[in-house]
Amino acid sequence: MMFFSRIKTALVLGACLLGFLLCIPNLVPAPASWLPWRTVHLGLDLRGGSYLLLEVDMKAVVKERLNGLLDAVRQALRPGNIFYHTLVAQPDQNRIVLRLRDASKVEEAVAALQPLVASEEPANRPDMELASTPDGQITLTLSPVALNARATAAVQQSIEIVRRRIDETGVADPQITRQGEQRIVVQLPGIEDPNRVKELLGKTAHMTFQLVDENANPASGGPPPPGDEFLPMQNQPNQKIAVRRRVDVDGGDLTDARAGSNPQTGDWVVNFTFNSVGARRFADITRANVNRRFAIVLDNQVISAPVIREPITGGRGQISGNFNAQSANDLAVLLRAGALPAPLTVIEERSVGPELGADSIRAGALSLAVGFLLVIGFMGTFYGLFGWFANLALVVNLVLMMAILSLLEATLTLPGMAGILLTLGMAVDANILINERIREEYKHGRPPLQALEAGFSRAYATIFDTNTTAFLAHVMLFVFGTGPVRGFAVTITVGIATTMFTAWLLTRLLISRWYAATRPRALPVAS
Repeated sequence: MMFFSRIKTALVLGACLLGFLLCIPNLVPAPASWLPWRTVHLGLDLRGGSYLLLEVDMKAVVKERLNGLLDAVRQALRPGNIFYHTLVAQPDQNRIVLRLRDASKVEEAVAALQPLVASEEPANRPDMELASTPDGQITLTLSPVALNARATAAVQQSIEIVRRRIDETGVADPQITRQGEQRIVVQLPGIEDPNRVKELLGKTAHMTFQLVDENANPASGGPPPPGDEFLPMQNQPNQKIAVRRRVDVDGGDLTDARAGSNPQTGDWVVNFTFNSVGARRFADITRANVNRRFAIVLDNQVISAPVIREPITGGRGQISGNFNAQSANDLAVLLRAGALPAPLTVIEERSVGPELGADSIRAGALSLAVGFLLVIGFMGTFYGLFGWFANLALVVNLVLMMAILSLLEATLTLPGMAGILLTLGMAVDANILINERIREEYKHGRPPLQALEAGFSRAYATIFDTNTTAFLAHVMLFVFGTGPVRGFAVTITVGIATTMFTAWLLTRLLISRWYAATRPRALPVAS
């Protein structure tokens, strides 16, 4: 128990040295950009910044899915010449209602629509429920399993796109996490005025290219012709343009978008590039529709509707529309990051000033310093030399904690600092158990070496059990918690691991080397 081989000693000391090296990035700037300089990041309550709570509009997700099904139903019924007089989406009931002109073709229509009910899940569960009545009515209802799957996918996709958009703005160390089923938490350290970020996140940025119907007149006040829709101009909401509902080219095929200026007019524009699929589709559409207007639609608003003068075959294009430098750059950011699957709504916003963050750091550092000094004084006073061995292990424990947090690039918050202080108490508990056990064994007449052996071995079970239960509890806290609660749980779980290492290995190594060097006849623990 008290014997340490050279290899074991080297491993323990090497782990301690590695911990000190990993803490260096928190003290000095990176000497070279290529070095993996990982540091602990400060949270909003310590650094200041903005907190946004966003909610995904799941009604829009359902509506988009049902609108896509409408076109699929039309395509499925067309080959069999199955006609209908009603085909509507009912988003509030998550279904599509179809009423046939000829009720005798219900079975034929159900057979044609059956492929649409195919499973999208690995477990082979149906995506929709298909039902019919003898009077010629057919309903396609989205199943709860499909809705949950789409909700999960929409939130995950939204998180990724939000991260891309924020990264494009240059915000350092943003924290983007999911909260509940439909909400996203965005923390922006160092950002006191998040208005520009909110504008970027609030736009769905779904861009499409659709042909303009020159024969329709939105000013007439009547409904749009079948297959058309009236969309407002972005800069002139009162002016509307009739565009075809069919999307000729989707913005999802864009590979790049950059703000620039038109060399002829000097106006700000957005230059975009398609992938191979989009470039081919864009070329085909422009080749077949020369001298027709082609509307560029962003979030159901027409940015511009230029006339196609000649086929555009290079996969590149340009968007103009009374931009300034910032609006052109914002649009380019949105297009590069991709479209959100559904709109995001800001339901909560908080800002923390840097002065308050500095006060929090000072208060947290003071509490850590006072707690650390009190612990050191207590251990040195009550346990003498072994207490100072425990204090040295306590210092190494803090270093290893910061090293692991730096390696994980964790975000330190006020609850996290409280977790560090709590870890000090847990580490002291382990050393107190060991020292008290050694003292008891020595008082019962055991020789020094046997007292040390028995003290460590008999205290180990208690230390292991208490730390294991605490570790499991905080893992559950991390799994089910959110925000600062998870930061607290991470700090504690890391602290438990380092406490087990320092209390069980480092303290035992120090006492073992001391005993081998001095061979004392008495232990300095008896009161």
